[in-house]
Amino acid sequence: MRVALAEDGALFRQGLQMLLEASGHEVVAVAAGGDELLTLLATTPADAAVLDIRMPPEPDGGLVTAERIREKWPEMGLLFLSHYAESHYLMRILDIGTDAIGYRLKEKVGSVEVLTDTLDRIAAGEIVIEPVLAKRLVERPRGEKKDEVAALSERELDVLKLMAEGRSNGGIAAQLFVTPKAVEKHIASIFSKLDLHMDQSESHRRVLAVLTYLRSQKDD
Repeated sequence: MRVALAEDGALFRQGLQMLLEASGHEVVAVAAGGDELLTLLATTPADAAVLDIRMPPEPDGGLVTAERIREKWPEMGLLFLSHYAESHYLMRILDIGTDAIGYRLKEKVGSVEVLTDTLDRIAAGEIVIEPVLAKRLVERPRGEKKDEVAALSERELDVLKLMAEGRSNGGIAAQLFVTPKAVEKHIASIFSKLDLHMDQSESHRRVLAVLTYLRSQKDD
C-alpha cells in the first residue's frame, strides 16, 4: 500500500515511517503538518494517509487536512492517530466519512501486526475505532442510555460495540464465542429496534446503527 504520513513529532514520525516500511508499505510522502502533506499529495498519489490529529495547522490540523483530502481524493483511506481517545474527535471523524477511515491511539499501533491489521481494514472500506473508545461509549450504565437504544439487550449491545470497532460478522462471532448465524440474528434485531429498514444496504445499515449508538452517547 502507498502511504502518506503527517506527524509533527519528529521522533514519532521517524519511528512510524520505519514501522510502516517494516509492515511492507511504501511510504510515498512524509510531512510535519497538513499543508505540507497536501502539497506533496498533489504530485504523489497515495492509497492511505496517516494523520496526527493535533498537528499544524493547529489545533486540530489532522482533521482539517482530512476534510481537504476527502474533498480532493475521496477514495483515499484515512487513519487518525492521537495520544487521547476523545469522543468529540470521533464525532468529527465520523462527519468526515464513514468508509475507509480509522481512529487509533498512538500507543496501540506500535507493532507491525496491529498497524497492518488497521490499514488492511481501512483499505477494505471499514471503520476502525480504537477499542477503548468504543467500549467507553457502548458500555456506559444502561440508565444513561437514551431512548433510541434503550430497547437493545445486553448481548445486542455487545454485538454493537464490536460493530463499532469495525469487526466483521465472523470477527464478532469469534469474540463472543457464538456462531456467525447467531450474530446475524442479533444484527437483524438491532436493525429492527433502531428502525433501519430493508431498503438500505446491510453495510449502510451497519454504519447507521453504529452512528446512532455513538451519537446517543455523545455528551450533551
